[in-house]
Amino acid sequence: MHSVFSDGSGTVEDITKAAVSSDLDFIILTDHNTLKAKDKGYEKWYKKTLLIVGYEVNDRKNKNHYVVLGTDKITGTYEKLPDGDTGCRMTASEYVKAVNDEGGFGFIAHPHEKRQNLPEHPPYPWTDWDCKDFNGIEIWNHMSEWAEDLNESNKFQRFLHPLKSIIAPQQKTLKLWDDLNKKRKVVAMGGIDAHAHKHNVMGMEFEIFPYKVLFKSIRTHVLLNEELKKGNQTSYIESRDKILDALAYGRSFVVNNYYGSGKGFRFYAEYDGAFYTMGDEIKFDRTKNKKIIFRALLPSKAKIKFIQNGKCTDELEGMECIWDRDEPGIFRVEAWMENRGWIFSNHIRATV
Repeated sequence: MHSVFSDGSGTVEDITKAAVSSDLDFIILTDHNTLKAKDKGYEKWYKKTLLIVGYEVNDRKNKNHYVVLGTDKITGTYEKLPDGDTGCRMTASEYVKAVNDEGGFGFIAHPHEKRQNLPEHPPYPWTDWDCKDFNGIEIWNHMSEWAEDLNESNKFQRFLHPLKSIIAPQQKTLKLWDDLNKKRKVVAMGGIDAHAHKHNVMGMEFEIFPYKVLFKSIRTHVLLNEELKKGNQTSYIESRDKILDALAYGRSFVVNNYYGSGKGFRFYAEYDGAFYTMGDEIKFDRTKNKKIIFRALLPSKAKIKFIQNGKCTDELEGMECIWDRDEPGIFRVEAWMENRGWIFSNHIRATV
């Protein structure tokens, strides 16, 4: 999400207040090409909500947006673009590598964005697919999906009800993500991309994507080994680093909270006496003649899809499912509510 430090309309105080009232454990601010919020000391606990500050970098064509986390400095040098935005003088491949070298990590943002009905907000897709060093990919972005099918006939309803139009991640993005994981680990996240832009529609000013409204939408859940300790700056740093480690590792899943809380969801595996969860890699040994047992647990009933090597190999209704496989591959699950995407897990990878 974005604040007044880049192209958002809300202050950090506005955003954290909305997050606290939305019962969020943590939020991540990713203003464009700046860590000003971090530099000004906004990274801290706000009652029960942790604010983490990263940034979103783009190239000189305002493409190849990359959400950067886990670093205290901005990568590269920047220049003003003709449209008034700022771009990094490095290529995408260069700044992705530089972030890794600095000990940070990142996610390709809205990789297949193609919106065309908001001239003042053109699409910003990822184009540098020769880049091989990125750590993760944003599989679901609220703002991008909301704007994809926007037209004159549905504009008013979409402004009034920004949550109802969100259906599921793009299949193109999911396929790409699965294909990447066949070669190497690439983790996923989801985001709301909130700016709280203000627009005039039929003579009335609307704020699209208000922070508090969008906090009911796409959320990324992380699994930690212990409860976060709220309190002073030392506890903040420990908690922040645990969350960032889980995101970088892929011990996480993406939920459209509008269709129900994802709390309680689990996807894990058992093989040769050991347990594995999202982000883990199983060393599969064919000579042992043992199967991998996968389990999915949901907080409420839904259609559960078992995705193996990018293809749905099983689909059932319920709150708990179990599968077994006797071969390596990449495995994840999806949960759907009335033909709308609800939960998308990260992969468990089994390799030889």
